[in-house]
Amino acid sequence: MGQTVGVIGLGNMGRGIAKNIAKGGHRLLVWDAIEEARTAFFDVGTIAAPADMAAQADVIIFVVPGSDQIESILADILGAAKPGLILWDFTTSDPTRTKGLAVQANAVGAGYMDAGMTGGGAKGADDGTMTLMIGGPKELFEKSKPVLTSCAGELIYLGPSGAGHTMKVVHNLITHTNFLACSEAGQLAEAAGIDLADMIKVFNAGNARSFISERRFPDHILSETWDGRSRVFNLHKDVGMAVALSKEVGSPMRIGHQTLAWLEAAVEAGMEEEDFTRLYPALGDLADT
Repeated sequence: MGQTVGVIGLGNMGRGIAKNIAKGGHRLLVWDAIEEARTAFFDVGTIAAPADMAAQADVIIFVVPGSDQIESILADILGAAKPGLILWDFTTSDPTRTKGLAVQANAVGAGYMDAGMTGGGAKGADDGTMTLMIGGPKELFEKSKPVLTSCAGELIYLGPSGAGHTMKVVHNLITHTNFLACSEAGQLAEAAGIDLADMIKVFNAGNARSFISERRFPDHILSETWDGRSRVFNLHKDVGMAVALSKEVGSPMRIGHQTLAWLEAAVEAGMEEEDFTRLYPALGDLADT
């Protein structure tokens, strides 16, 4: 028999996660601060405000932008929490803040797990094929597996609280740096008279291939659909956290600073809310800033 699962945050990632949890045979409760996002789930799950959700759910999954949004509702959730409630933080957040949220939850007997997401972005969430990078008590991970396997294809347990979000910061540093490196290469190829599609074809037949060249460029840039379904804001936040983490732990970083400089230029140019794939055609203007 399925568990009662709440999903808070029904944006690009949360929508797919919630629908797959319902398909997996679990009783679904949903909440989003935006009414239109909530009403889209009338025929899939039950709408429940965070405190009401906490009183009923075995598991609650946060799929919101970050720790700020969780902190704004955590007191209400913990004040009404059903005994044994396990909270899953699917955000991309500062691991130090994640550990602090876990302490708050543990103080009232609730569990708190962090799970960074990867594997195809919003499409991976829609298809239920994404990978989760998991931190927190292993026994709570094992207890939650029936819920997690309904919305993810691979589960990788990494260690104690904060480990999942630490790995997500490292992962996104590579992902976003690779996107901008491929974008620089594409601009160079086009300026030198080589067709962008031909460059991507060569990359994918050789050692330069990556998820960026295999999917991002063909699906969202060569197609001119510009629908990667993530904002420039998110990339800027993620790389900023990686740079901050490098300073905190004393790890050398230079390439990450250059990636952050590109993203800071994009934010200053007013692109914060635009789809990140639009960085490619804007690269020349951003270089001038």
